[in-house]
Amino acid sequence: MSNGDVSGHTVAVVGLGYVGLPTALALSDAGATVIGVDTSPARLHAIARGAVDLLPLHHAQLACAVAGDGFRLTTEPSAVGAADAVVICVPTPVDARREPDLTALSAACACAVEHAVPGQLIVLTSTSYVGTTRDLLVEPLRARGLVVDEDVYVAFAPERIDPGNERHTPERTPRLVGGAGPRSTRAAAALLAPTASAVRTVADPETAEMAKLWENTYRAVNIALANELADACHALGLAPVPVIEAAATKPYGFQPFYPGPGVGGHCIPCDPHYLLWQLDKIRQQAPVVATALAANTGRPARITERALELLARTGVPVPGARVLLVGVAYKEGVADVRESPALEIIDRLTAAGADVAYCDPLVPSVGVGAGTLHHVPDPHTRPWDLVVLHTVHPVHDLTWLRTGDAPPVLDPRQRGALATGTPAGATAEAEVTA
Repeated sequence: MSNGDVSGHTVAVVGLGYVGLPTALALSDAGATVIGVDTSPARLHAIARGAVDLLPLHHAQLACAVAGDGFRLTTEPSAVGAADAVVICVPTPVDARREPDLTALSAACACAVEHAVPGQLIVLTSTSYVGTTRDLLVEPLRARGLVVDEDVYVAFAPERIDPGNERHTPERTPRLVGGAGPRSTRAAAALLAPTASAVRTVADPETAEMAKLWENTYRAVNIALANELADACHALGLAPVPVIEAAATKPYGFQPFYPGPGVGGHCIPCDPHYLLWQLDKIRQQAPVVATALAANTGRPARITERALELLARTGVPVPGARVLLVGVAYKEGVADVRESPALEIIDRLTAAGADVAYCDPLVPSVGVGAGTLHHVPDPHTRPWDLVVLHTVHPVHDLTWLRTGDAPPVLDPRQRGALATGTPAGATAEAEVTA
């Protein structure tokens, strides 16, 4: 795989979710024969049918890949033994106590170690604590009698996937590579070069692991700050977004972050907790990070409070109040509801007695509490006491909220989802809350 030429090589991609599937498609498009390994038969069936959440560009890649002979899907973990390179892309969530859940990662790495063969490259991309690559790959391989950077090659190259964003496709995004030795670094950089805009190598896996945690912790802290300053603007009678845009005219020392209903997806709600967990083990404090994460965790409760306040202000009793959430995915343009603040907001409003529904054409149904809610396809045909603009997808039509009899609107993101400004039926207070 010298000079980034992967044609003629077989690459096993372990885990075909929001990271693994685009990675597999990028490698296939670069000429590699791909073995896609996933423990879920349902996921593999959905991939084979094209019924997955991808950008149009990647849907076209998927159609070409599954139609050819160089893209194989399997639930058999031992298939990694037939590959020249193994790329591990499994989820690394947190549990109910916000501590790392390494179940999938440990199993995937153990499988790669068990079936490793001389000359093989193993690249870990899943975000985890500093030292994961050595703990789960380097040391177990050594225990098997394989010398890393001589018999086999190991590297950490953190994923950089921005689901639903055509500006940040993997092919347009730089990658980091930290190998467990110079040969490992070169091999991993060559493998990933055709799938990224550039490859930056760093000294070791630990540097790359910490860089990934730094990236997402930076975002988590700044999101918490944006929400706090948005509340300050509200208390001072100001709309936050014009203030942010004014500050963003400064060409140095400032990057705009915007308020919202909370953080969702896999990265921001989970990754920084891996850092805090590891620091706690060595009795190292990170009070700014800890406070920011706590603030982000509490954000959906704050949005629920604002919704209840707005209902009270408009004279609507909470029990039986008809509340609609526009969008339940964690971000615009994707069907991903992992860690979505909408789920907690729905649970809290329901617990308070409200009759809650949602409209999200990308998410046909969603499990909340002990039940299931289904997308309301024509929200404009029903009466609502309050509409919460949680996630406005490009496909959402909100023109009905501009009519004279439109319900009050709570817009936690305050990003101008209603282009004409405050709906005629809503109050200005509703537009600047949260």
